[in-house]
Amino acid sequence: MKNKKWQTFVMILFLLLALISMSVSLGLGAVAVDVNSILKILSGNTSMEHYSIIWNIRLPRTLIAAFVGMNLALSGAILQGVMRNAMADPHIIGVSSGAGLFGIFILLVYPSYSHMLVPVAFIGAMVSSFTIYLLAWDKGISPMRIILAGVATSAFLNSGVSALYTFYSDRIQGAVSFMVGNLSAKSWGDVDTILPYSFVGVTLALVSAQRMNILLLGDAKSKSLGLHTEGYRFWFIAISALLAASAVSIVGLLGFVGLIVPHAARLLVGNDYRILLPASALLGVTVLCLSDTIGRIAFAPIELPVGIIMGVVGAPFFLYLLRKKRTI
Repeated sequence: MKNKKWQTFVMILFLLLALISMSVSLGLGAVAVDVNSILKILSGNTSMEHYSIIWNIRLPRTLIAAFVGMNLALSGAILQGVMRNAMADPHIIGVSSGAGLFGIFILLVYPSYSHMLVPVAFIGAMVSSFTIYLLAWDKGISPMRIILAGVATSAFLNSGVSALYTFYSDRIQGAVSFMVGNLSAKSWGDVDTILPYSFVGVTLALVSAQRMNILLLGDAKSKSLGLHTEGYRFWFIAISALLAASAVSIVGLLGFVGLIVPHAARLLVGNDYRILLPASALLGVTVLCLSDTIGRIAFAPIELPVGIIMGVVGAPFFLYLLRKKRTI
């Protein structure tokens, strides 16, 4: 059990890191803008030289990065708790693949219904989540069965995506960035889209944190404490799917955020979900904002999608966890 003072210190540190990372994201790019100018622009000074760059381009992109990082981190933390596996992640075990397949279907087959992308992606995430859970269930949940079921389900769903690309090859240009996870060209419309889903998902996750702590005690003890275990598993999987789907529908198939962030937060603040969830959310903001900034400036004027940056960092981390065979 982590000391309360230490947990408070870490939470304050994570909050400061989140604010700093968002400031860095706003300030760095093809044109560098100092902090003082950014503050004046954010306070409503429309006469500033770089107002249009900050307000219309970088601010919505930074907010999207913050929401997506927060959502994926919380989704990963919840999945790791429900499935009792520190290697669980919306991307790795196929939850994002379900959201991605349904999202790609809308983008390619019914582009006129793109306003339905988030709810349709949510349905896909739910379908894949429960498919994986049912495939991995055998008188209990085995961490290795979850990984194997997730890999198999993800491969099946990705085959569906490839089939859609084959049948609708004349329309794939707009969906290419969806497959790698990209934050470029995000606008205030995207912020308006993800904001309500993020608010609902994050709120439900935080207010349900104590129930997750009880669920982690095991089925027998949870039931003895009056918790409807299967009902709450369904509840938490639904929250996780909503958070993952809202992120995937905006930036595409972005992996490893839900793996790295909750694990790093857990090492610092412990496994109490009342602390772990907000810590993961703040750290998710930091990781994705900094990763996107690196992608924008590392090889300027060429911009790397944030999904590539996360893959470079996340794949070795996943192999490390797999070698350690870490479970909750």
